[in-house]
Amino acid sequence: MQHNERNLSMVMDFYELTMSNGYFTDPNHHAKAAFDVFYRKNPDNAGFSIFVGLEQIIEYITNLHFEEEDITYLRGQNLFSEEFLTYLKEFHFKGDIYAFPEGTVMYPNEPVITVIAPLIDAQLIETAILLEINHQSLIATKTRRIVKAAKGRMVSDFGARRAHNMDAAVYGARAAYIGGAAATATVLAGKMFQIPVNGTMAHSWVMYFGDEFTAFKQYALTYPDAAVLLVDTYDVLESGVPNAIKTAKEVLEPIGKRLKGIRLDSGDLAYLSKRARKMLDQAGLCDCKIIVSNSLDEYTITSILDQGGCIDSFGVGERLITSKSEPVFGAVYKIVAVEETGTFKPRIKISENTEKITNPGLKKVYRIYDQEGKAIADLLAKSGQNLDFSKPFRYVDPVKPWKNRYFEQCTAKELQVPIFLNGNLVYEQPSIDEMASYVKKQLEEEIWEEEQRFENPHKHFMDMTPELYEEKMNLLYETKIE
Repeated sequence: MQHNERNLSMVMDFYELTMSNGYFTDPNHHAKAAFDVFYRKNPDNAGFSIFVGLEQIIEYITNLHFEEEDITYLRGQNLFSEEFLTYLKEFHFKGDIYAFPEGTVMYPNEPVITVIAPLIDAQLIETAILLEINHQSLIATKTRRIVKAAKGRMVSDFGARRAHNMDAAVYGARAAYIGGAAATATVLAGKMFQIPVNGTMAHSWVMYFGDEFTAFKQYALTYPDAAVLLVDTYDVLESGVPNAIKTAKEVLEPIGKRLKGIRLDSGDLAYLSKRARKMLDQAGLCDCKIIVSNSLDEYTITSILDQGGCIDSFGVGERLITSKSEPVFGAVYKIVAVEETGTFKPRIKISENTEKITNPGLKKVYRIYDQEGKAIADLLAKSGQNLDFSKPFRYVDPVKPWKNRYFEQCTAKELQVPIFLNGNLVYEQPSIDEMASYVKKQLEEEIWEEEQRFENPHKHFMDMTPELYEEKMNLLYETKIE
């Protein structure tokens, strides 16, 4: 974005190229491998996360190519064979990708994306897939928490100037909108993704003019249908709010207009908003909204509202766009199966840390619903298994595998859908408004309220079919540790 000539295909870790060059020397490098994308922990100790970033993954893979200048650069590293560089010149992705629809509520340790592709193809797309998911899923998840804390009040993304770079500002705004923000102050994000844009004035506007009332008057005359005045440049209660009321009465009302709102950007927002609300109401400006900003997040918003703060809208900046409280999402890309003589053989990663042991093989992911349509668990199954939920269905809780457990009177929905087949895009990307609505619908209708609380949320169950659990255990027993 910052440079139109950038070939984003080169956004990859160097080891993807060195490994691919190594694989290229293997006569079987056209054999397919399967990789799962999953994460191990929800940020902020939350009960769930939101899957976002798929559209940009699709764009990356659709446009994946290596230009002559890229080949020249790689040749200059003195590591790659000419045969491999020639291969890259003609490269295009030839594999299959399955993923959750964008906006799906997701949980740790389930494959939200599965790549099944020739080994080199699968290797070269690792970084791009992870960076899109790790960034946008993080911001969407954080935004959803902030939106929940606002209890129906409007939340806008005000974070561009605190984002980590221009791309982070733009795609962070996209993720925030999918997560539930109503608007953004980032103009390019509004243009690119059809997100509503909003904003008021800066303190510099007020300070430029000789006095506060003159600044307010000029702004109101310039934007008589959208006048929102920043009232904390000098003194909120002694100067700012009185001058806003004066502007409403002496400037706007004579021309048949109403003051849309005031904004507070500093101080004790709970106290000041209550005092300002009283002053506005006494002046007959009951319809004038109070907007607040200034280092907000789900906890400060909750505190302000618990104190009776009279807030109509929140502009949330740095703590949203950077997910300041926990700025790393942590999705990983792990090989789970390799094609051998036409059959996929499972692979497993073993670690001293139990949580880093992977779930092997080609899998399906199902969301299990009770009779009321509530999601009670997610289920991992071996690919190709026939699951019959018309009768009690036995499953394994990997945390307590010794217990006999059954899903009864439940329904199941497979979560992954095909995105690319044989390198061809087969997925129709929903609009950004459809994705935002999908997030909202899941959280209102399907996901338990107990999973959505900020403190000690209920842990969503991640279960396995007995066949998959047995395969995992057998691989653990069979794998030799030198």
